[in-house]
Amino acid sequence: MASSSGNSMSNSGSEEDLHNQRKRKRMESNRESARRSRMRKQKHLDELMAQVTQLVKDNNQILTTINFTTQHYVNMEAENSVLRAQMMELSQRLDSLNEILNYLNSGTNSNNSNDGFETSEGFETTSDDSFTTIISNHNNNPFVIMNQPIMASSDMMMFQY
Repeated sequence: MASSSGNSMSNSGSEEDLHNQRKRKRMESNRESARRSRMRKQKHLDELMAQVTQLVKDNNQILTTINFTTQHYVNMEAENSVLRAQMMELSQRLDSLNEILNYLNSGTNSNNSNDGFETSEGFETTSDDSFTTIISNHNNNPFVIMNQPIMASSDMMMFQY
């Protein structure tokens, strides 16, 4: 029986060794698995950081482009405003000139006499009496008067520059 009890002791010792060996292998396997998991997490974190860096770079480039485009838009809008103002001014001048031409043409066509008009190379100029007629035809509207050109001849200049 001593041999059987020795056998069982050695048997239980080898079972304990086997159990310890399995436990050690499991611990090593768990450690290796945890290490691989940490490495995967670190790699994923590095990839995310690289992606964040790239997105920040792209965002800055987009902001720069937006700022440039906005500045270009503001410049174009300012230029358009100037051009619109010039167009309105020129349209008003054209309307004023057309009114004068219509008045002059209607005055010469109806009378066939000069009645205060002097012709010079196909252009007609008005005297002071016809200017007052223009004013009275527009019911003394000050806005119409402001749009009328100021006509002066070179011999009226008293100052020399």
